[in-house]
Amino acid sequence: MSIHSSLRSSGSNKHRSVLKRFERLKVLKDKTLWNSEKSVLGLPKVKQQKIKVKKEKAAPAAEAGAAAPAAPASAPKAAAPAAKSDKK
Repeated sequence: MSIHSSLRSSGSNKHRSVLKRFERLKVLKDKTLWNSEKSVLGLPKVKQQKIKVKKEKAAPAAEAGAAAPAAPASAPKAAAPAAKSDKK
């Protein structure tokens, strides 16, 4: 019998909002909120956030190059309504 695809552990490092006890202990030790003298039961919750990094936009020179072809494309569109008004 095969394992369901949602239950498989993949090799990639996916974000998990729920940590295991040893992971929570590590985080609490780093924040100096837990030491080995305290019980491992009844640990405080540890907030785990996923951080997205926004991609930076292209350099201004590339944006200026992209804007230049857009200007001639808008000129024929402006001329088209004028031509239609001449036909009436």
